[in-house]
Amino acid sequence: MSVGLSQKPSPEDLIEAWKSFSGKPQDLGLPSAPPRPIVYLSEVNRPQPLLDANRDGGMTVTVGRLRRCPLFDYKFVALGHNTIRGAAGAAILNAELMHREGLL
Repeated sequence: MSVGLSQKPSPEDLIEAWKSFSGKPQDLGLPSAPPRPIVYLSEVNRPQPLLDANRDGGMTVTVGRLRRCPLFDYKFVALGHNTIRGAAGAAILNAELMHREGLL
């Protein structure tokens, strides 16, 4: 994907933001929440579907290939498991969060 940012962080700042990101599901220790929802890989050929789509049971998004973009600010590849993280797993994680928050 390509992104334009209002602030102009360095590549190192972006990578650190991805590596340190943690959300409410991690803070609450929800059963379906991966320990790290975003993992950055520095190898030039990663992420790859065969190697990275099922990280942490398919609930982690793997990011890599960060580079400057001539049109926007940065380009990178983000890989997530469409069925697990994008549909079924996300629905389960949402239900766990709603239950923990007393909304169910």
